[in-house]
Amino acid sequence: MGDTTRVTLAQLAREAGVSIATMSKVLNGRTDVAATTRARIEQLLAEHGYTRRATGRRGDHVELVLHELEPSWSADLITGVETVAAHAGLSMVLTLSGDRHAPGDDWIDGALRRSPAAVILVFSDLARAHRDKLKRRGIPFVIVDPSGDPAADVPAVGSANWSGGLAATRHLIELGHRRIAAITGPPDALCSHARLDGYRSAMNAAGLPVHPDWVRFGDFHPSGGEVWARQLLALPDRPTAIFAGSDLQAIGVIAAARAARWDVPGDLSVVGYDDIPLARWFSPQLTTVHQPLRRMGEEATRLALRLGEGGQPETLRMDLATHLVVRESTAPVPTDAPGPET
Repeated sequence: MGDTTRVTLAQLAREAGVSIATMSKVLNGRTDVAATTRARIEQLLAEHGYTRRATGRRGDHVELVLHELEPSWSADLITGVETVAAHAGLSMVLTLSGDRHAPGDDWIDGALRRSPAAVILVFSDLARAHRDKLKRRGIPFVIVDPSGDPAADVPAVGSANWSGGLAATRHLIELGHRRIAAITGPPDALCSHARLDGYRSAMNAAGLPVHPDWVRFGDFHPSGGEVWARQLLALPDRPTAIFAGSDLQAIGVIAAARAARWDVPGDLSVVGYDDIPLARWFSPQLTTVHQPLRRMGEEATRLALRLGEGGQPETLRMDLATHLVVRESTAPVPTDAPGPET
């Protein structure tokens, strides 16, 4: 750095009441600084708009952050990130941290030490303080399928969840189904509500009622689909079709139907969401909404690397198209909606 930058850093150090060495440690993500001192320095840096000057160098890897490693859906995302990273001459580092809301509190310090070329976070969000730390270090980040509604300046890549829910429900309506239930994802996930809104829109457009008992919030896992499907199938006017907010939940729905001796799709039609590889090998093969998980990983990594190079994309938000894949788990509604076999 030149003299002007050193003087500025020295002035900031005097204002914070610390040494230049301590200021440098905070700027470079070192953890051997007391938490209260670090917080004071970071606030001062933010107030003065102080950012690390680009050196022309970047990390040698892209860091992909997941809260869980569920192979059924994460494999495609990982492949997408790894493919684009490799094309850019970078490796990929996989980190498991936190939950679907945010990485763990200790993740940010580790990320700063590792100094990746870019960070891709899946089904998550970042606290403002963490975003500021990454920006000051010149580390770009992109969120894939964010759990909430990120701020306008947060880069994010998702899919057309509303359109997916609409297409799934329209398909069931076109097959003659009128009593259609929905088991979406967790109530605190943005995509859960978007898929449910698509379902409601299709039902409303067809002039069909949406009974409160037909709508449930699951957890995107088979157990959630199975538990709620048991309750739905026990209703006096049980649904003849269920739209599940994920393929794993759809598999749980089919398990519940089989336990109750309902035939799928003869007695109950089921539509999933994601189009994971298992969907085409399950029996019956699953009708589902294809979510382009691999491409989402690819586009998120391209966007992050572009931002890291100083690029200014037209938009920081991207929703990729979804489409319905019709297989064997859906069929026309039975004329008499028969009960289980006896």
